[in-house]
Amino acid sequence: MNRFLWPVRVYYEDTDSGGVVYYANYLKYLERARTELLRSYGFEQDQLIEQEGIIFAVRALQIEYRKPARFNEMLQVSVNVTKVGNASFTCEQVITRDADETVLCQAQVKLACLNAENFQPQAIPKFLIREIIRAD
Repeated sequence: MNRFLWPVRVYYEDTDSGGVVYYANYLKYLERARTELLRSYGFEQDQLIEQEGIIFAVRALQIEYRKPARFNEMLQVSVNVTKVGNASFTCEQVITRDADETVLCQAQVKLACLNAENFQPQAIPKFLIREIIRAD
């Protein structure tokens, strides 16, 4: 499926005492890119909660940190939806340094569609699956 790109700048607050991005902040960058992916399809997460009664939650995550990102660097976070199931979808995500395209971090993220009230698995709405697949 298509690769979605989202730019991120590293702020001072993102870094640790060594001046590099603190490892947990890469997860925030990945999350923001997935949110922007849904937004690019025309779906806001708060509207999905209110209108469809669903949320997406990380069910599984595999991540590899390869190189450090540093204060004030521009990064690119990619999202590539690789698998769409009835109640989940999987994304391959890569964070690269914008200046030289060095791969800094790679992750595979499985997201579960859940009922927003009871947090039980729920089928992804057909209209959303169509948009994800159509983006291919």
